[in-house]
Amino acid sequence: MTNKSIIQPYLFFDGKCEEAIEFYKRALGAHVNMLMRYKESPEKPPPGCAPADSNKIMHAQFQIGQTVIMASDGRATGNPKFEGFALSLSLPGQADVDKAFAALSDGGKVEMPLAKTFFSARFGMVEDRFGVFWMVLVTPDSAKAAK
Repeated sequence: MTNKSIIQPYLFFDGKCEEAIEFYKRALGAHVNMLMRYKESPEKPPPGCAPADSNKIMHAQFQIGQTVIMASDGRATGNPKFEGFALSLSLPGQADVDKAFAALSDGGKVEMPLAKTFFSARFGMVEDRFGVFWMVLVTPDSAKAAK
């Protein structure tokens, strides 16, 4: 490992990748850097378990702020499962947190409503409509600067 190592989340939406990307574009201002469908693969047949629908997404990269997230439809069985981790979204202000939390909550499930905590001026947890667990908070450095 070097100091130039990067860890990036790779989310398998199991057939709902395009819907998820569109949701994150609206909810969080995500920007799509790259998107390849199974039918666009230079290898025929595509490597791995290609779904019956060749329009499904084989690989995508989208960006939220400075973070690049990779995603795929995977086996496209329609039953994504995201367990044992959360994505933490740090934003500079309480209004930003309120807006992002409300957007992620649309069709999802609030696990912990937004509130002041000892580590953030605003913090909450939500599972979005795809089952991805998010922790949304005011960037700790921003909260300190506001005092």
